[in-house]
Amino acid sequence: MRIKKFKKTWYRIKALIIKEILAVWRDKKSRFMLIAPPLVQLIILSHAATLEVLNISLGVNNQDNGWYSHELIQRINGSPYFKYVYEFHNPEDMHSAIDTQKVLIAIQFQSNFSRLIAANQPAQLQIVLDGRKSNASQIVMGYLNLILQDFNVEILKNQGVVVPEPIDIEFRSFFNPNIDYLYFTIPSLVAILSMLLALMVTAMSVSRERENGTFDQLLVSPLQPWQILIGKMVPALVISIAESTLLMIIALFLFDVPFTGSLILLYSSMIIFLLSIVGIGLFISSISHTQQQSILGTFVFVTPTILLSGYATPIENMPLWLQPFTNLLPIKHFFIIIKGIFLKNISATDVWLHTWPMALIALFTLSLAGFMFKRRLG
Repeated sequence: MRIKKFKKTWYRIKALIIKEILAVWRDKKSRFMLIAPPLVQLIILSHAATLEVLNISLGVNNQDNGWYSHELIQRINGSPYFKYVYEFHNPEDMHSAIDTQKVLIAIQFQSNFSRLIAANQPAQLQIVLDGRKSNASQIVMGYLNLILQDFNVEILKNQGVVVPEPIDIEFRSFFNPNIDYLYFTIPSLVAILSMLLALMVTAMSVSRERENGTFDQLLVSPLQPWQILIGKMVPALVISIAESTLLMIIALFLFDVPFTGSLILLYSSMIIFLLSIVGIGLFISSISHTQQQSILGTFVFVTPTILLSGYATPIENMPLWLQPFTNLLPIKHFFIIIKGIFLKNISATDVWLHTWPMALIALFTLSLAGFMFKRRLG
């Protein structure tokens, strides 16, 4: 008896899912809006993103106990651009800090750094950048170059050193050796466009039904509110995953962005991420009576989300009281996952550390959407 009831319920949900997909696909305007804008935005926005970097976290591995290395660290620490300067006792800890994004950039002094400068010989200074944030790293590299150039000029002037450049700078970039900004921008845009697509499809689903006059048919159908919720949720999830796959293929073959991680981990986290977004879209849809209201509600959510996600402006630039609220945005966590999987093959543990917050957000948003649907349909 239970099996028959389950089959009957599944057939109803399946019919609604098919209806939703066909409703989107048969409409020429819907097909165009689902395919063309994300592709155009991916190509255009990938060349238009810029970053301003403040409140930089920097790591130092000083194997030299001389005056010159100490003085240079003090000048960097006194710069208005660098807010946090962490000292590490070995290169492994420094590399780990970059890997976990505790610091954006790190400096390593060789053991004879001060002795070589005092002996009128060039001393090498190694600077390691986090290539996952290529634009920010290049800007920070420019800040450091200014400080080092001033220090070089002062050494030449006060100490009478005869070498052209007392400090020889060697730059290294983790996860993005050529500091290609597309390595940062393209994975981030894949996440943003996937979010926009899932949000738009779900936010306009019920309001479209109301405007077309088919919403009343749902009210008199034998479907329960939770069944309608699933029927609205699954098509948006499938379409968004398919679109994300297309965008990632373009990223790999058109923009040559490397993919070093696990597809299974990426898609698993992507499903959780999209579920959290679908819940928000269904909530917007449940409280909107027209498609214009749905579009407005989507805009109200998307604008602060993009600004607070860390894509347009680094989170470190934001006021300290505002930074904890960014953890409530699922796209902030998915940014870390998708860039980590694309560029550095992060482990399943690291993926899970940023997936479980998205799972909690998804549970909350879907529960809220279900409550609003039950209230509207009940």
